[in-house]
Amino acid sequence: MPRSPFSYAIYRLIPDLQRGESLNVGVIVFCRPRDFLGVRTHLDEARLAALNPGCDPAPVRPQLAAIELVAAGAPEGGPIARLDTTARFHWLTAASSTIVQPSQVHTGMTDDPAAELDELFAALVASPG
Repeated sequence: MPRSPFSYAIYRLIPDLQRGESLNVGVIVFCRPRDFLGVRTHLDEARLAALNPGCDPAPVRPQLAAIELVAAGAPEGGPIARLDTTARFHWLTAASSTIVQPSQVHTGMTDDPAAELDELFAALVASPG
């Protein structure tokens, strides 16, 4: 199969909306020609504490879990999770005013969208070292 176009966005945790500082907590990859939609999230609580010691990570965990459920199309993800992959991607990358926000959408070409998800997660979200 030839290379396929894909889109991705980064999920950022912005613990203090007034300050605007952020911590990357996830990445979403969508490849329409291969009907692929995948998300990986990770909350590095030590980095969060360094960025904003007063931010409680407990309410953030269910938000990240909900993103994963919707992307996977899991029944527990509610009505949005029942939409097709294209609609779920657009819903999951829509602008948000919560403390977990998607970045703008970026594009590329890939032979393997699952591998792209792994590579982007490692480069943009996973803790260094």
